[in-house]
Amino acid sequence: MRVRRPAVLLTLAAVLLLGAAFVVFAARQPRSASASPPDTVEAVPVSTPDLPAESSPAVGALFLDGSHYCTASVVHSRPGDVLLTAAHCIHDGEGGGYLTGVTFAPGYHDGVAPFGYWTVSDELVAPGWSASSDPDLDVGFATAHQAGATKPLETLVGANALATGTEFEQAITLTGYPDDSEVPAVCRNTTSRQDTYQLKVDCAGFPTGTSGGPWVIGTDPRTRLGTVIGVIGGFEYGGDDPDTSYSSYFDTDVQALYRQTTART
Repeated sequence: MRVRRPAVLLTLAAVLLLGAAFVVFAARQPRSASASPPDTVEAVPVSTPDLPAESSPAVGALFLDGSHYCTASVVHSRPGDVLLTAAHCIHDGEGGGYLTGVTFAPGYHDGVAPFGYWTVSDELVAPGWSASSDPDLDVGFATAHQAGATKPLETLVGANALATGTEFEQAITLTGYPDDSEVPAVCRNTTSRQDTYQLKVDCAGFPTGTSGGPWVIGTDPRTRLGTVIGVIGGFEYGGDDPDTSYSSYFDTDVQALYRQTTART
């Protein structure tokens, strides 16, 4: 299980800069054909302070009660404030509810939040997750807001595009925040098919805390942004072995969640 919650909770219950951002949607049935053509929109400027090598400004740590416990990332949307993570990072699943008091620190490293802390709200998971903790639906969206901010988060850090219905075998960059580290773990490898609606990748050093970490294809070395096709989660809440991670397959259920989230922002 790749998530650590502070003890109090346990007791209480696109390519952007110099490019274009896009969202790609396809049918629920997993397939090996290419995803549908992208819808392109105007690129959004990105501010990039000093970050650890290979770290993406659009990826950050989720915090609760002063400790980071999961990972999330910014995905492109017209409102510019949408976050993507694992469902189990924002909702307890069957018999539980949504977490409250969560904040997001994009680009977090070494105790520094270069873009500040953003309040996480409007959390949304699929009914199959909230009703039965379906591992094939371990994907969640939310929005991020900061008091006094004059611009949405995406204009500061950029965003990964979101794609669904993609191939199972993809070369990805995987990023996540181990709960015992103040810098993100980053790995590159090729994904494979674990099950009908599950992806798998072998990447060493992704223990508890890395849940919600994005699986990004086509990363631009200049912006460190690309297209996200998965997040650490799904089978075994992302995996019991820190050297092997899983993701729910992004299909029309994920597409529907994304559209619901962007429609109300």
